[in-house]
Amino acid sequence: MKKYPWWKAMMDYGIVLPATIVLLPILLILFLVASSDTGFPGIFRQERIGRHGKVFIIYKFRTYHTVTHTKSPVGNWMRKYKLDELPQLFNILKGEMSLVGPRPDIPGYYDCLKGNDRLVLELKPGLTSEAGIKYRDEEELLSRQADALKYNDEVLFPEKVKMNLRYYHRLSFRNDLRILLRTLSVLR
Repeated sequence: MKKYPWWKAMMDYGIVLPATIVLLPILLILFLVASSDTGFPGIFRQERIGRHGKVFIIYKFRTYHTVTHTKSPVGNWMRKYKLDELPQLFNILKGEMSLVGPRPDIPGYYDCLKGNDRLVLELKPGLTSEAGIKYRDEEELLSRQADALKYNDEVLFPEKVKMNLRYYHRLSFRNDLRILLRTLSVLR
């Protein structure tokens, strides 16, 4: 992929800019709730791997207490409905992410891909993806494993790479729209 498709930028900004304006009061309320529940500021920041392997800072609402390092009841609720992900709208507005694309991972995964698998790095990370939909309960799935890290490294991550490569090869406006609609349907 030499140039990023123009329609992805149009879709991203055309949807995210108005959505952010409309959702701003809700984002502010969630920020205040997260701050009072888990400690100020209620925003979690973490390095993630972006397009071309470039590191960027992702934003989420904090769901863990800063002192006890345990997930809060409000954090559980926000994670259940994926509300903790809403600050990523600002990552999209900054051009670091897209609405649809591989979910951004921490360093040590996508940046270490070899060969053809590195095509995934041609894509901007996304707020949603086929793999994100399939593994939306990933945290629960990993908690049931005897060795969660091994299961992630040997089963989940390779499967996500395959799914993201399939997305790369089928990149189209229609496919992105289908993934967005599927995402909305599973969030109910």
